[in-house]
Amino acid sequence: MMRSYEPASNAQLPPPTERIPVVRWLRQNLFSSWFNAILTLASAALIVTLVYGLGRWAIVEARWEVIPANLKLLVVGTYPIDQLWRVWATLYAIGLLSGFSGGLHGGLIRRIALVGAIAAIVLAILPFPLATRGWLLGAAASVGGGFGLGRLAQFATGGRSRRWIKRIEIAVWILSFPIGLVLLNGVGGPLPVIKARNQWGFLLNLLGAVVGIGLSLPLGVLLALGRRSKLPAIRLVCTAYIELIRGVPLISLLFMASIMLQLLLPDNIRPDLVIRAMITITIFSSAYMAENVRGGLQAIPKGQYEAAYAVGLNGALTTILIILPQALRAVIPAIVGQFIALFKDTTLFGFIAILELLNISRSVLSNLEWRGTIFELYVFIGVVFWILCYSMSAISRRIEKRLGVGER
Repeated sequence: MMRSYEPASNAQLPPPTERIPVVRWLRQNLFSSWFNAILTLASAALIVTLVYGLGRWAIVEARWEVIPANLKLLVVGTYPIDQLWRVWATLYAIGLLSGFSGGLHGGLIRRIALVGAIAAIVLAILPFPLATRGWLLGAAASVGGGFGLGRLAQFATGGRSRRWIKRIEIAVWILSFPIGLVLLNGVGGPLPVIKARNQWGFLLNLLGAVVGIGLSLPLGVLLALGRRSKLPAIRLVCTAYIELIRGVPLISLLFMASIMLQLLLPDNIRPDLVIRAMITITIFSSAYMAENVRGGLQAIPKGQYEAAYAVGLNGALTTILIILPQALRAVIPAIVGQFIALFKDTTLFGFIAILELLNISRSVLSNLEWRGTIFELYVFIGVVFWILCYSMSAISRRIEKRLGVGER
């Protein structure tokens, strides 16, 4: 009589875990010898001393009132008070579009819109002027209104109509960038021109980051493709550009753009200093972005090209539809890291007499009332930059998880 055996299950079991009591773990890792015990106690004493000192300073000694008293100056500089509605209108438009995209697509976009609405509500609770609280609650309401419109569009349309709505959505997002710049900067007449060099504060850091990110990525992709081109002239020009820019510090390029560039241009051509700074940081970042993208292109196996050619795709379609999406997917962490570095590099605008957040904080210290509050201001600036940089990093991780980057 033959016995029948069922095949073993292919289900993967989790690795075995060992639960170690706390006392045993401490003995094994922190007090395994007399030297480790002394080192552990000394480190603990140092940490307690630092935490106590910083906590006492933050709670008892720090003058945090310098932040709400100068919040308008730090965020938008000396932007005219009667024109602040333009800043709020831009934020409302971004909130409305974010909410609409979140309601239409869900997923990561919906989470981003929800975080923005919650942040606006939390800020409205803080001790700001009543008018500012009303504007902040209005920003949260704009996200909610956009979300409702997005959900309505999702349920009320389908098939061909939904595709047209998505195309319109993309077009509106693309057009919102130049429209927002025009609204903030002005064109004359009913929208007077605002000189960004002296009047935008932290808003200038954000604009510099948005412009740099929006332009450096496509320019970096073109440079990476050009460096791998089979045409010697294009390959030589792109390689020379990338290596030259990557071999020069950003601060030196900013000084060249602010001082030397106007000596080389005709007398009737004088680009605004802020525009020159944004172009410079875009040129600088695009060179590093090109190397990140080139690394992704080199990671694509040759079989992908051969398979695309076998189904009848030419070189351009192969690159756009097959190779480039896989290359960008593979280097998402490097691309986002470059975005974060670009955002932090906008603080270098202050070295060429542009009043961004870090530079405008020094003007707050020139007020006798706020002398000695330099640490409070720098802590505030550090927290603001950390929140935005960490947000970009968290969004990057969400995108990687959704696309399965790094998974086998």
